[in-house]
Amino acid sequence: MSKSKTRRGDQSPASLQSTPVTALASESSGLLGVRASGLLSDEERDEQVLSSGAADAECRAFRCGAAEVGQRLDRILAMHVDEFSRSYLQTLVERGLVRVNGVVQATASRKPAPGALIEVRLELPEESRAFVPEPIELEVLHEDEHLLVVNKPVGMVVHPAPGHWRGTLLNALLAHHAAASTLPRAGIVHRLDKETSGVMVVAKSLTAMNRLSEAIALREVKREYLAVSQAPWRHEDGSFWVDAPIGRDPVSRVKMAVVLGGREAQTQITRLWASDGLTGVHCRLKTGRTHQIRVHMQHVGMVLAGDAVYGGRVVGPLSRQALHAWRLSFMHPVTGEPLCLTAPMAEDLRGVWPEDLDVDAVLSAAVV
Repeated sequence: MSKSKTRRGDQSPASLQSTPVTALASESSGLLGVRASGLLSDEERDEQVLSSGAADAECRAFRCGAAEVGQRLDRILAMHVDEFSRSYLQTLVERGLVRVNGVVQATASRKPAPGALIEVRLELPEESRAFVPEPIELEVLHEDEHLLVVNKPVGMVVHPAPGHWRGTLLNALLAHHAAASTLPRAGIVHRLDKETSGVMVVAKSLTAMNRLSEAIALREVKREYLAVSQAPWRHEDGSFWVDAPIGRDPVSRVKMAVVLGGREAQTQITRLWASDGLTGVHCRLKTGRTHQIRVHMQHVGMVLAGDAVYGGRVVGPLSRQALHAWRLSFMHPVTGEPLCLTAPMAEDLRGVWPEDLDVDAVLSAAVV
């Protein structure tokens, strides 16, 4: 690898079926707990700030159908809420989060009457074993007894959340290796947005998870991204640093923004190529705030192509933010071996990216 110069109510029995109640409620139930090591990365702290304005719990309601008469409450729940393990659904009953005809139930073995209205509050659990494994194919870049490095595809949510209980990276990890169910969040130590593709490292042992968590919190993991802006390059130099604090957007609770009093955030942006009004850039994070690159690119007038949340538009094949987590460099948490893992681009991004571009060569020649 070339060395870079840069620095990232009841129904009548006659009409009974397993009937869902269409009106579902969502409400906030607090934040996720602290990781196993007691340390939270900058990215995770900001993820909590952002998620505190969104739903961390989801309420579902349905009626006990004819086919379910005589069944235990927990079995009926498992039929309707199959994203979670039956044991976790039993804990929801024990915690008073399940009602039958408006009355809190504390016994999972109860058998609801025909047509009974069953309501359950689905909270975002910390324990990995609350979720079900799914045989989702993963693109593995590196794997050993302590680590798994994958190329996360566009559209995959990293951790289950209201509206996205299935098909996540966590579900895939639970199916990939048995130890995942014993680790907090199946060993996930950092995140990528749903529509961001690229390299992610996951721990397979508690020792590795704690040490990786610490390395991320201490900013010892080098994270490099490739992105495409829908704007031309207007800066005098080929590379520059953005040093602008990031916090929750004062208007939209689902966005972050550069705000006075926000948390420090630094991103280095380096020009790689320009064509047809688009600019390809390399971004290196010094800090790791949620949406950091997307916010900083907007802040300097270089909104990412396809990033509708921050003002971007669809450009050719790019209908999502044109952002790819390209490379991770860090010391192996157990062996101490230096690792540098690169993830191939998703097809839509390759559609606009110069085919033979040597990124490291361009970075090495950049004037900083």
